[in-house]
Amino acid sequence: MTLVLRLRRRPLLPIPISTLFPHPHARIPPPFPSPNPPYQSPNNPYFFSSLSPPTKFPEYEMPSVTWGVIQGRKERLVSRVIISDYLKSIGVVPDELEHLELPSSVEVMRERVDFLHRLGLSVDDFNSYPLMLACSVRKNMIPVLSYLEKLGIPRPRLADFLRRSPQVLHASVIVELAPVVKFLRGLDVDRSDIPFVLQRYPDLLGFKPEGTMSTSVAYLVSVGVAPRDIGPMVTQFPFFLGMRVGTTIKPLLDFLLSLGLPRRILARMLEKRPYVLGYDLHETVKPNVDALLAFGVHRESLPSVIVQYPPILGLPLKAKLSAQQYFFNLKLEIDPDGFARALERMPQIVSLNQSVILKPVEFLRGRGISGEDVARMVVRCPQLVALRVELMKNAYYFFKSEMKRPLQELLEFPEYFTYSLESRIKPRYQRIASKGIRCNLNWFLNCSDQRFEERMRGYYIEAETAGPSFVMGGKLEMPGRELVSEEEEDENDDEVLYRRTVSL
Repeated sequence: MTLVLRLRRRPLLPIPISTLFPHPHARIPPPFPSPNPPYQSPNNPYFFSSLSPPTKFPEYEMPSVTWGVIQGRKERLVSRVIISDYLKSIGVVPDELEHLELPSSVEVMRERVDFLHRLGLSVDDFNSYPLMLACSVRKNMIPVLSYLEKLGIPRPRLADFLRRSPQVLHASVIVELAPVVKFLRGLDVDRSDIPFVLQRYPDLLGFKPEGTMSTSVAYLVSVGVAPRDIGPMVTQFPFFLGMRVGTTIKPLLDFLLSLGLPRRILARMLEKRPYVLGYDLHETVKPNVDALLAFGVHRESLPSVIVQYPPILGLPLKAKLSAQQYFFNLKLEIDPDGFARALERMPQIVSLNQSVILKPVEFLRGRGISGEDVARMVVRCPQLVALRVELMKNAYYFFKSEMKRPLQELLEFPEYFTYSLESRIKPRYQRIASKGIRCNLNWFLNCSDQRFEERMRGYYIEAETAGPSFVMGGKLEMPGRELVSEEEEDENDDEVLYRRTVSL
């Protein structure tokens, strides 16, 4: 006979969560029941019986990932009011925190405020971006700030970094920040330059590497920018990584190309002057081009003006042109047409200080040159107004005492003052003087070292030829092209044009 025993299982009753996760300040009962009879009484919450199941439970939520403390609805509302009163007492407006999860106690909020205060932030900074007070010190602030400091951003500058980009406190170091730094290193940005790049443009840490940044880089490379130059461009002007191609970069470059700039020259200009990408097309660039045309600059000369002085696209140009044109007419006796021709040859004159311009002009007038002749010299060679008077004095005294040439040669070739006395004028003059060659200033100064040596070895003096001229977007015309060296013959027109303009 087999005896079967059936055990009757007692029903499991729901256990209040408060017994599993008691309040931090609540008294926790011992892990084992004591012989004290009251502990086993039905009134004790840790006493479970099928005869006394709980009839109603308070509403509780799952444990908070951020704060780690469970509160009931009533406790949560009380804590929110206490925290809001604390923030108001220190001058913080907590309106934007109304729908966010706040810490369980005011002590936690006070810890955050004290931490940010020690970092260098003020109540005004809190009011500018109150959401930073919703970040945990240990789970958000310390990991992010430690990573930034590890990258090389000095601790005293972290406060300024957060003022400019407080959203970084919400970011994940592994998921969001580290990939951006890896992307910058992939662009050949030097490791020591990354702190400089991030401090200059902190919003970079909020971009996705596979989004706007990759698209901007790919488009610039397609235009002709060398991939090896992207890194230095980022170091100099990181803001283009956050620009959209379709709405910002492409319209600007298309407009510059429409003015006649060859694509290769535009690419070289961007490599050296990437800040051009930051000029607003409709607010700045187009109005400045219109201003240049209105002040007499020839349309075919616009590309040359832009290549020589790219910042001219971003200046408050109309006001500067008006002031300089009036000054040139009043003090230098140069009419508006002469001012336009000088501007084409040296667009930097729009930014020169007027007192600087006057010094070389007064020096020339003091040497007995009439105001009208000085005006013609400046229009022909506007670089004169940017020269140091001390260097002009040395060159002039050598011209009068050693070379003993008539003053008329200086009027015909004012570029004489732009050459170095020690490295070009003296050695070349001594060479032609030793050979007994009689020539004008242009013949022995306005040529390369190779051409000068060829002339010194020659058995005749070739006739004077006009200097090179060009029309942007068209064929480069070289008078006397048979005299061009083999090195220049190997270059195409764009390269010769770029070398002869940008090298200035």
